[in-house]
Amino acid sequence: MSEQSEVIIPIFGILDVTGEVITMWILIALAAVISLIVKLNLRERPGVFQNMIEAGVEYLDNYFTGLLGKQKTRKYIFFLGSLFIFILAANYSGMFPGVGLTIFVKAPTASLSVTLGLGIVAFLFLQIAGIRAGAKKYFKRFISPVAFILPLILLDEFIKPVSLAFRLFGNVSGEESVIENLYELCPIGAPVIMMALSILFCALQAIVFTMLVSLYLEEELESE
Repeated sequence: MSEQSEVIIPIFGILDVTGEVITMWILIALAAVISLIVKLNLRERPGVFQNMIEAGVEYLDNYFTGLLGKQKTRKYIFFLGSLFIFILAANYSGMFPGVGLTIFVKAPTASLSVTLGLGIVAFLFLQIAGIRAGAKKYFKRFISPVAFILPLILLDEFIKPVSLAFRLFGNVSGEESVIENLYELCPIGAPVIMMALSILFCALQAIVFTMLVSLYLEEELESE
């Protein structure tokens, strides 16, 4: 179950290093190492590892193409794909032995501060994408069709990152709570089943988060 994060290295009170931050550093380092290995070992006749990476990239390309179309996917897949991979890895990190049992490594997405950070990053991405697609159209939509709906549209914009954050946090922490409670009731059998289902649920949360961001992006770019 998600608990208040314990500070490991205090930095001015706002940049404190917690177990979730350390886990994110590890995930980022692993992603960088894997990317470097793939880049240095690209072959015309790919091996098993390269085939797996290419299959994953192809899945993401097809997934976002189905939501945004081919042209927009080519333009935004680097952010959306990175977001999907990070959330997926962060969710799965909680399934590794020892993660969550010490203050030094904790599943990032089981912390509300992390999911809020992801929501804010998604919010900034959407606003920048909207402005780059056409500043005049971007600002015009806030007062279309009538100016008095401006407060409602602004409220809707700020609700989006909050809803993304709480949805991801609630689902991940709720899943952990169910597993813990099942373990207390039935130490043998039930938790194993829930852990198997967690493999599906973790992937589903990454899919839902990036799907919603993609749909919000489509709204921002609908007049592009």
